[in-house]
Amino acid sequence: MELTPRKLNTYTMFKLPAAYLCGVRTKYIDNEKSVVGVKYKWINQNPFKSMFWAVQGMAAEFSTGSLMISKIQESGKQVSMLVTSNNATFTKKATGQINFTCTDGKAIDVVLQKAIATGEGQTLWMQSVGKNEDDVVVSTFNFEWSIKVKS
Repeated sequence: MELTPRKLNTYTMFKLPAAYLCGVRTKYIDNEKSVVGVKYKWINQNPFKSMFWAVQGMAAEFSTGSLMISKIQESGKQVSMLVTSNNATFTKKATGQINFTCTDGKAIDVVLQKAIATGEGQTLWMQSVGKNEDDVVVSTFNFEWSIKVKS
């Protein structure tokens, strides 16, 4: 089953309601890239008139996680996945529409193939860059994903 933005947004509504209520929405996904957007509004604001960092983190994580889910589904294997570490850098106030883009599809392929071939757990750092409507970077998130084929 191919993942589409609509399917991922429905998933978010039922499995990640806080993200859904804050406006996190998948905009695009293919074999190499995922784009997840969120718009600054009252429900996701901080006291400094910009988007709360945790809302940015939800959108950024989902851009990496949705790409990972897609690749795992393509493999046909039962694989567990978990974020084990993360870090972020904030470079500009997040106002307006912010789109988080992850382009690590090929890196996932390599690590997933290794996990399937060896049966051992693997880790992968993935990056999601958040840009505003003017294409200016507002934040960059890095997530370390751990994957392991279930036996």
